[in-house]
Amino acid sequence: MEKEIARKVRRRLLPFLFLLYIVAFLDRINIGFAALTMNRELGITGGQFGLLAGVFFLGYCLFEVPSNLLLHRVGARVWIARILLSWGVVAALSGFARSVTHLYALRFLLGVAEAGFFPGIILYLTYWFSQREQARTLALFLTGAPVTTILGAPLSGWILDHVHGLGMSSWRWLLILEGLPAIVCGVLAYFLLPNRPEEARFLSAEEKQLLTERLRGEEERKRAQHPVSALQALGNGRVWHLAATYLALMTGFYSMSFWMPQTVKSLSWRYSNTTVGLLVMIPHLVGLVAMLTVSWSSDRRMERKLHTALPVLAGAVGLLLLGSAPSSAILCVLLLALVLAGIYSFLGPFWSLPSEFLSGFSAASGIAFINSVGNLGGVAGPWAIGAVSQTRYGVYGGYALVSVALFAGAALVLLPRK
Repeated sequence: MEKEIARKVRRRLLPFLFLLYIVAFLDRINIGFAALTMNRELGITGGQFGLLAGVFFLGYCLFEVPSNLLLHRVGARVWIARILLSWGVVAALSGFARSVTHLYALRFLLGVAEAGFFPGIILYLTYWFSQREQARTLALFLTGAPVTTILGAPLSGWILDHVHGLGMSSWRWLLILEGLPAIVCGVLAYFLLPNRPEEARFLSAEEKQLLTERLRGEEERKRAQHPVSALQALGNGRVWHLAATYLALMTGFYSMSFWMPQTVKSLSWRYSNTTVGLLVMIPHLVGLVAMLTVSWSSDRRMERKLHTALPVLAGAVGLLLLGSAPSSAILCVLLLALVLAGIYSFLGPFWSLPSEFLSGFSAASGIAFINSVGNLGGVAGPWAIGAVSQTRYGVYGGYALVSVALFAGAALVLLPRK
C-alpha cells in the first residue's frame, strides 16, 4: 500500500514540479544561447560573459537559506508561487538590457528572485516521500535539467534564427519569450500545489494517515539519531562536507551549461544557430538516460556514495579529454555526452544524502546551505573558462582546468566518514 501511495503522489505532483524545473533551468541557462548573437551586438568579451553567467549565483546564494526557512514556515504553495512570479518578471526584463552593466544587474536580481526554488523543491519532496523512494523521485524531478536543454536548445536556436520584430534583436526575444512561462506557472502553483499530505485531495483519509505516520516515524528516528537544529545544521561537519563536494561538482556542471553552445558553434562557421541547438541536444539525451539508470540502481541497492562518485569520475575524464581540443565534431559531441552522463548521474544519489540525517527546519537550512555554497560553482566554472578562453589555450584549456574540480569532488565523496 505504501508503494501504491508513492506512485499516486508521484503521478500527481512530479509532472507539475518537473515543468517548474524546466522553466527555472531554462531561464537560468538561456543566456548561453543568447550569447551567440548578444555578445557581438553588445561587445561582450569572453571574460565578461563568464562573469555574466556567474553573477546570477551571487544573488542566488545570498538568499537561499532564508528563502528555504520561509518556505518551511509559510508553506510551499505560497512561497514557490512567489518565487516563480518574481523571477519570471526579471527574466523577461533582461531582454530590454542595453549594456553589459544592465545585464550584470538583471542577472544578479534574477538570482535573488529565484533563490530558494531548487532547495525548496528538494525539501518539499521530503514532505511526501520516504528515504527509500527519494533517489528515484529526485532523479525524475531532476531530469528537468537535461530535458530543458533537449527541448530548449533547438527552440532557442530556432528563435535566434527566425524571431525578429518591433526593432528588437532575436536574442532579446529569446529572453523575453522564455521568461513569460514562469509568470504563468507561478499562478498555477498557487492553485495546484498542496503544502503537505494532510491537504492532498487526491489521497483517501486512510492513505493520508498511513503516509503521514510513515514520514513522521522517519523524522523522529532522524531527530533521535541526529539531533540537529536549523542553526546547528549550518555548522554541522557533514553539511559542510556535502557543501564542499557540491561546490566542486557544480563547477563542472555549470561550465558545460553556459559554454557548450559556443563550443559547438566554434566547430564550424557553417553551423546555423538551429544546427547548434540540435547538436547540443544529443549529449543531454545521453545524460538523461544515464541519470535515470544510475538513480534507479542507487535506490535498488540503497547505496549513495559510489553512485555519486563513479559517474563524476567518468565526467572528469571526459572533460579532461575535451581539453585536448578534439579534431572532429563527432568526437567533440561524444566527449560532451560522456561529461554530461557523468554530471547528470550524480544528482539523484547526491541529493538523497542530506535527508539521511536532516529533518524539519534543519533540513530546510542544511539543504539550502549545501545548494547555495555549491552553486558558487556557477560563478567559478564559467568565469574560469572565460578567463582561459582569452589566452592561447582557448576554451578547451578552460575545460581541462575545470576537470580538476570534478576530480576533487569525486575524491571528497569517497572520503571515509567518521
